[in-house]
Amino acid sequence: MDDNPSTISHVSIGTNDFARAITFYDSVLATLEIKRVMEHPDAVAYGKVWPEFWVVVPINDSPASTGNGTHFGFIATSKAAVDAFHAAALQAGATNDGPPGPRSEYGAPYYGCFVHDLDGHKIEAAFWDTELAAKIAAT
Repeated sequence: MDDNPSTISHVSIGTNDFARAITFYDSVLATLEIKRVMEHPDAVAYGKVWPEFWVVVPINDSPASTGNGTHFGFIATSKAAVDAFHAAALQAGATNDGPPGPRSEYGAPYYGCFVHDLDGHKIEAAFWDTELAAKIAAT
């Protein structure tokens, strides 16, 4: 039986400054206990066990670009981890797109933040309070 709860194998984002992007993601993802798990000359994969999030130089020799409406969410294990992710991202040069906090439109158990990385990709760290969710479900 596979105990992986994920529904997506992996995602890849392009960068126009590979070294800068890798430095950014090394520091920011470390706040969520996510590390490099695979490396190639123009690609680095991050994850906890297997490669789930890739930062790559586009293989078609065209500049990397961002997608309007696209963002990548990372799971945080606590509100403090969300706060640390946001602080590390801003320290590393990200642009704030929503400070850490609850967002009632996502449900009471949600606590998260949004930033744009150095290439403009929107990324998120989110904590889902399962204890609060269970209390809400029980009422």
